[in-house]
Amino acid sequence: MQKKEHWETVYSTKSPDSVSWFQEHAETSLNFIKKLNLEKGTSIIDVGGGASTLVDDLLVNGYSRLSVLDLSGAALETAKNRIGANSVNVQWLEADVTEVQFPKHQFEVWHDRAVFHFLTKPEEREAYIKNVTHSVKPAGHIIISTFAEDGPAQCSGLPVMRYSAEALQAEFGEGFLLEEQLKENHHTPFGTTQKFVFCHFVKKV
Repeated sequence: MQKKEHWETVYSTKSPDSVSWFQEHAETSLNFIKKLNLEKGTSIIDVGGGASTLVDDLLVNGYSRLSVLDLSGAALETAKNRIGANSVNVQWLEADVTEVQFPKHQFEVWHDRAVFHFLTKPEEREAYIKNVTHSVKPAGHIIISTFAEDGPAQCSGLPVMRYSAEALQAEFGEGFLLEEQLKENHHTPFGTTQKFVFCHFVKKV
């Protein structure tokens, strides 16, 4: 099964709150973004945002230039329907982050919770980081979260990579400065715990 088909099946057959990565509110991600103290018109993209409620909370907090990218059109439709009329104020992108072409320096903030760890092939990770480098402004912010070194070895039936903050820094390279890191225990709807690492990088000028 191809990646897109896999995720379309997931989001077409399961309710948003019955998947392991569900969060009622993406509080850690939101706090990272709010701590940046950027203008509300800052351009922010949520990569793999799918049905996540982060975009809802960003809208509530007054952020006005938001993009959400996901492989699954069904996931994006779930978010659009939940948000309602305000969904017209969001750019919705149904695309593969390793293949999509963004304008140069389009984003001030690149957020990714739980996409990068699905990129198990080196060429996929290289394409992803090339897109970050191209589309994020100099001195822009990358907030990325993956399974930690002691996190799950697979998710949604797919293998994943696991990272420490140092390993993520090594993947992104010397063009990015690691500003902050933290560990988080995510409690799934099934009563289990998944260990994540969050990293905030700044893209060097």
